[in-house]
Amino acid sequence: MTAMMLKPRYRTVWISDVHLGTRGCQADLLIDFLNETQADTYYLVGDIIDGWRLKKSWYWPESHHAVITTIMDKARNGAKVIFVPGNHDEFAREFVDMTFGDVEVKMNDIHVTADGKRLLVIHGDEFDGVVKYARWLAYLGDTAYNLAIMLNRYFNALRRRLGYGYWSLSAYLKNRVKNAVQFICDFETAVAHEAAKRKVDGVVCGHIHHAEKRMIGDVLYCNDGDWVESCTALVEDASGKLELLYWAEIRQMAMSHSSESRDRDSITPPSLPFPGISRLASLFRSSVRTPDIRQNSGKSRQPPLGKTA
Repeated sequence: MTAMMLKPRYRTVWISDVHLGTRGCQADLLIDFLNETQADTYYLVGDIIDGWRLKKSWYWPESHHAVITTIMDKARNGAKVIFVPGNHDEFAREFVDMTFGDVEVKMNDIHVTADGKRLLVIHGDEFDGVVKYARWLAYLGDTAYNLAIMLNRYFNALRRRLGYGYWSLSAYLKNRVKNAVQFICDFETAVAHEAAKRKVDGVVCGHIHHAEKRMIGDVLYCNDGDWVESCTALVEDASGKLELLYWAEIRQMAMSHSSESRDRDSITPPSLPFPGISRLASLFRSSVRTPDIRQNSGKSRQPPLGKTA
């Protein structure tokens, strides 16, 4: 069996909030995800490039360039790629309804799943009152957020030296604040209300760095998370089933499995535990001993990861 045959293939993949151009961006993990999976359609749901940060100081390592080239290669090789700009890459909104290098730029889109559900795809910043009405506060919040991300890098470097896996200090600190939790709840409700107004079955968004998939009233609310803290993507399989993938956990699970196999002098398994991927991820999450910061009545399967700008 070839390596290509081992790669899971999805009907659709949604990613957002990559924030290329910032030091907090987990570009290497994203490249790994893009290389280890295949899809017919990719949605880039905003804040792929952080224009706010690049205006202040230029930071563009090779791994960030590689993310762009990997996505462009997928588009050239036949995958459909749709870019829905966010507030951090709002410069691209000038090019809505145009195509660049086989990538379509749209302000929003309606995606129809394999089982017929209609999903509104938006970044979501228009439902963030801070971004919409107090832009100066959004910039201030962005500065504070990047400071938290910097602390997070040092914190996880220490955890790695001690033999522990990745855990988001910045997400934990932020979601201990009551106002941050309330902001997330208000945002989700507003986005779901907009989907209901448009008479669609669900919505896929980004913006707040809080991966989630749940029903809000009659609307299926999906947030694909981010590639700064959670490293998550929303995927649709051939039957139309939607699932959140926590890629950092999946890769760590795969590496642990490989290490255990080598210790037993057995054959190293494939790099990606494709069959039963959800099962492996859930088993890993249940074994991680980190503080319980879930704020959503036990419905979230991952510590909430929010963002206010």
